[in-house]
Amino acid sequence: MAEEGSKFGFNHLHGKSGFSSGLAVLLASEGRKDKSQKAHLVSSCDDASSRSVEHMLEYIFDLPFRSIRLPTSTVDVSFVQSTLRREIERLLAKREVKLGDRDGVFIFDNGCGASEVVIDEASICGDIRISKQPLLVESMAPFSSARANACMWKGKWMYEVILETAGIQQLGWATVSCPFTDLKGVGDADDSYSYDGRRISKWNKDPEMYGQPWVVGDVIGCCIDLDLDEISFYRNGVSLGVAFDEVRKMEPRVGYYPAFSLSQGERCDLNFGSRPFRYAIDGFLPIQAAPAFNYDGKLDSAATVATYLLRCLFRLVKLHCADTSASTSVDNFQRWRRFASVEQVFNPICQATCQEFFSAFGKMTGALEYIGRGPLMSFFLEVFGMQPPHDYSSLGRILDHFMVFPQFELIFRHVLHALACGCKTAPLVLMDCPYSGPYPYLALASYLLRREELMLQLWKSPDFEFLLEGLLSRKGPNKHDLQCFMPAVWWPGSCEDASSESSMTLTTTALSNAISKVEEMQREVCRLVIQFIPPSSPSQSSGSVFRDFLQNLILKARAADRKVPAAGFSSNSVLVSVYTVILHFLSEGFGLGDISERMRSPITAGSKASASEGFLHRGGQQSFPVGLFLRPDPLHIDFARLGGTFSHLIKSYPINDSEQELVQWEEGSMDSKGTRVTHSTRKKPCCCASADADLGRVGKNPIKVVSRSPKAHCTAIPERSAHVASECSASSLNDEIVDKPSSSGQSNPAFGYRPVQCNRSVPKASHASSETLREEELLDAMLLLYHLGLAPNFKQASHYMSHQSQWISLLEETDKQIRSERNCAEQLKHLKEVRNAYREELVDCVRHCAWYRVSLFSRWKQRGMYAACMWIAQLLLVLSRTDSLFVYVPEFYLEALVDCFHALRRSDPPFVSSASFLQQGLSSFVTFVVTHFNDPRISSADLRDVLLHSISVLVQYKDYFAAFENNEAALQRMPLALLSAFDDRSWIPVTNILLRLCKGSGFGFSKQGESSSVRFQGLLKEVCLLDKELFSTFLNRLFNTLSWTITEFSVSIREMRENYLITELQQRKSTLIFDLSCNLARVLEFFTHEIPQAFVSGPDMNLRRLIELIIFILNQMTSTIDVEVFDMSIRRHGQSVEKLNRAMILAPLVGMILNLVDASEDPLLVKPNDIVGVFISMDCAATVHFGFQYLLDFNWGGMLRGNIPFVRLKKLERFASCLRSRREVDTIGSLGCIAEDDEVICCICYACKSDSQLMPCNHKSCFGCISRHLLNSQRCFFCNATVTDVKEMTDTRL
Repeated sequence: MAEEGSKFGFNHLHGKSGFSSGLAVLLASEGRKDKSQKAHLVSSCDDASSRSVEHMLEYIFDLPFRSIRLPTSTVDVSFVQSTLRREIERLLAKREVKLGDRDGVFIFDNGCGASEVVIDEASICGDIRISKQPLLVESMAPFSSARANACMWKGKWMYEVILETAGIQQLGWATVSCPFTDLKGVGDADDSYSYDGRRISKWNKDPEMYGQPWVVGDVIGCCIDLDLDEISFYRNGVSLGVAFDEVRKMEPRVGYYPAFSLSQGERCDLNFGSRPFRYAIDGFLPIQAAPAFNYDGKLDSAATVATYLLRCLFRLVKLHCADTSASTSVDNFQRWRRFASVEQVFNPICQATCQEFFSAFGKMTGALEYIGRGPLMSFFLEVFGMQPPHDYSSLGRILDHFMVFPQFELIFRHVLHALACGCKTAPLVLMDCPYSGPYPYLALASYLLRREELMLQLWKSPDFEFLLEGLLSRKGPNKHDLQCFMPAVWWPGSCEDASSESSMTLTTTALSNAISKVEEMQREVCRLVIQFIPPSSPSQSSGSVFRDFLQNLILKARAADRKVPAAGFSSNSVLVSVYTVILHFLSEGFGLGDISERMRSPITAGSKASASEGFLHRGGQQSFPVGLFLRPDPLHIDFARLGGTFSHLIKSYPINDSEQELVQWEEGSMDSKGTRVTHSTRKKPCCCASADADLGRVGKNPIKVVSRSPKAHCTAIPERSAHVASECSASSLNDEIVDKPSSSGQSNPAFGYRPVQCNRSVPKASHASSETLREEELLDAMLLLYHLGLAPNFKQASHYMSHQSQWISLLEETDKQIRSERNCAEQLKHLKEVRNAYREELVDCVRHCAWYRVSLFSRWKQRGMYAACMWIAQLLLVLSRTDSLFVYVPEFYLEALVDCFHALRRSDPPFVSSASFLQQGLSSFVTFVVTHFNDPRISSADLRDVLLHSISVLVQYKDYFAAFENNEAALQRMPLALLSAFDDRSWIPVTNILLRLCKGSGFGFSKQGESSSVRFQGLLKEVCLLDKELFSTFLNRLFNTLSWTITEFSVSIREMRENYLITELQQRKSTLIFDLSCNLARVLEFFTHEIPQAFVSGPDMNLRRLIELIIFILNQMTSTIDVEVFDMSIRRHGQSVEKLNRAMILAPLVGMILNLVDASEDPLLVKPNDIVGVFISMDCAATVHFGFQYLLDFNWGGMLRGNIPFVRLKKLERFASCLRSRREVDTIGSLGCIAEDDEVICCICYACKSDSQLMPCNHKSCFGCISRHLLNSQRCFFCNATVTDVKEMTDTRL
């Protein structure tokens, strides 16, 4: 922005404090050669005879001293116009510019004129579409390339590219001989050069590392210096260095063409010079010359004349500001010889200058675009001010004069385009904070759009949505930008320089304030659009224009989300901005009446908005019009629903037009009374904690479904008065939300603005609804925007936060090893190299985490997200009571709820303590996930997995787990549902949950019993005893899964040992499988302890399978895997032995064996199974003996962190001795026995008699093998015939 202001001569002549009384005004004449006439001083101390109005006019029109003589006692419009024309003629004659002198460039006429640079359609390969005029291009094919119609062979030339997307684009230069194909583009051949910021490479046949990664909104300057034979690129005006040198010389008219290649869906805005450059590079000329201007036969750039006229107005405004400021404190100040003050000449000078301006350029379309996007927009910015206090009065008076002319409507649209472009491309500058980035453009736009005529022009513009999206855009930083923001970083436990912490704190605070100001201005723009009532027929209500904008924005974003090329899809920042605006409206309060009040009286810095409760924080009766997603509108119809697709559901659950209900319920009615926390109870939710609120009561009928009628109680956005009931206290658990956004610092007098409402009828096609925009509609749109735009950002933030923790841990471990005295010089060198790599990764994560902290996790956003989670969780619980409504709920409601919940849970800094997070407002979330993670009405298995994974994550934390133990729905439903959900798809999260529920009950657990959940363990036991069929199915799956994981782990270890190589991927795989095996073994150990009768009494199939599995695992862990390979396969560099070791899998095996032994000794058991006999029957006596001896000799004290139960190990030793004794006896007894025929022995296990027969095929085997096989398959394992029955046989030989 500063470069634009200085470029057109608009210097900042006023500060924040304005002009003090008696201030000397320096009347400077820019560019005058005569230094003696350059400065003239006018102050309150001068002699009145020397202060003439001629002197003032000479300064305003940049004329020599004593060059003006007034013919009359008044300054009229004709005199000013004649003066301006003479000075313009003198200026043009003095410049002696030859616009045709542009040797070295040739523009081919493609039907647009010989001076206009466009895309050469004959050069296009692929499918390139111009989305917006003049040159916003988009690739609709997998890879598209094209050249412009201009070539350069000598001189220094440039063009600019504004990135609308930040994917694979190759921007640069190519000759006409460069071939374009579906796979090759700019930079892939000789005499073809390009830069690709996505891959951070430069291309000339082969890629090389170059430049910086680019982001959406970056302005890439492509420069070619054919005098030095060099090509260079600039990012936002900063050189990336010379990319190519020794560029081959070319003959005239066969030189280098601007060229570009885009992958599918990529978009960029090309500017060859038809508009002012955002970042002009000294010495380089635009390929297309600025629009020429013929003034009385003299040809010159239109910008030259426009800039002079606007400079005159700017000097007039500054003199008027000085005069007004000084005269407020000095009564007899500025008594001119013929005029009392600047005020008396202000109007004639403005009128004459505007007439000259539009008479010169009113019919030049190209000139209006160039001037509107350059000099005029910069002039408005300079008058208005880049930061508060803004000069509303001066700009308002200037606008009054400009708007008299009909041509202003056309040039104003170009000003809007320039403001939208400024919002897209303006980076945050630390020194300008908090009024940095898009703030000046947004502040100016919000001021302009307060005028009903200008808002109407915006709405009438065919680019209305494009312009509004541009105003709501915000440019993000890349890795290099973050490094410039935060050259020194700090993290908890860091040994960096102590000053780094304070420096980083100051930086993040400045960035946070800047983002807050930008968001505030975005809200102002959206408020104006929402309040705008378009003059269309039939008449529309407030918010209809914003509704249309939202719908079209979401439709484009939805197509991109489905990976379908979306024409003109906006950047993610627009979705984020609109989401943020809506979240603030719903959480912090909206109030259209407040907007009207602001228009009448600007809010000064530090003032507070009128008290109004946010929609999300209203207690008591709640309602939601389910017709929002029941009706087949374009916004919802293609979105998947919980019950399936809309077309499928409409057949099973037909909807009548008269049945689009309004669902009503009492807040908190879905929670148990003991855990109920609402906005009406004495104990407030975390988002609105207050001890002064009245204790609310819940009615007898908390849920109502009311048929929709014209007078349904849907909540329209209210026009609230000051007497409205205030919301529950905005204070949080920390007493006050300190960074709740405040109003912009506007300290100027009242605007005197009128409401933005037009009574004139303007023909414009509109499909907007005539209904008033409702807050429920905004909530629906906000959830969809979160799903499309915010969820990826929060996932990225979570990624950096988790990696930050990992890198900190690895760095600490490496530092410990470096400090160890056992390292040799070579090891120490290697460790230091590793440490530097870890630190580099950590520093990058810390910077990204800091950025996400200030952009995503401000306090008011956390508050709004928490309230939104409460609201949606209760809505879904209410709708789940009615099948015909629940199945129609869009999937993104549930996805947004879960994702928002976890984003808030992981937020940095945390919103509230973990102890309060669930139990003080979100118990309904716990109720929903435990009730519906296996709900068959949710057709998507992925969604059910999301709910199950949420439980798996939450129960790992002590404070969150307490919420589950206190939740009635969790206690009633979760144990049974978990056992039912243990299948091939969901066994991992179910295992993790069961492991947490069973924690503290196994052999060798640290701090045994302290973290156990006796309540859930008892419920699990009760469920298994009551539903034996379910428990049998669960045990079968548990046996199979544990056997599979141990087998996979053994195979993985064998592969690494055979290849003599352990890759990081293999190591991660082995570690994961080993960890899962340990968890499964712990779960199985729990059930052998709690329900031993399932193994030691009745049929011995479960017992045999358990003992086989124990022996199999022992064999794999003791004999087939040596210690060194085991450690290398599962433990990463720097990880402690205590975290991963063999004891993790061996300890549950010991626990299982001892549980069986304890159960067999129970005197209450009738005819227990022979455990010793089953162990002996295993055809692996040596393996069993070796395995038991390994367990007894294992170094339990060095591997387990808990108290070692040596008494239990003694019992294991006695059992091993019993096994040895029994085997010796059986061996001696078998010597005298006659061997049985092979036909009598089971050919599957070779341990039991073939006492059963499969029907109808009559194949024989033992009953144990047949029963085990039929658990997983109903076909004969000999002939694959379907088994209909199992028949027990009688041994006829005996």
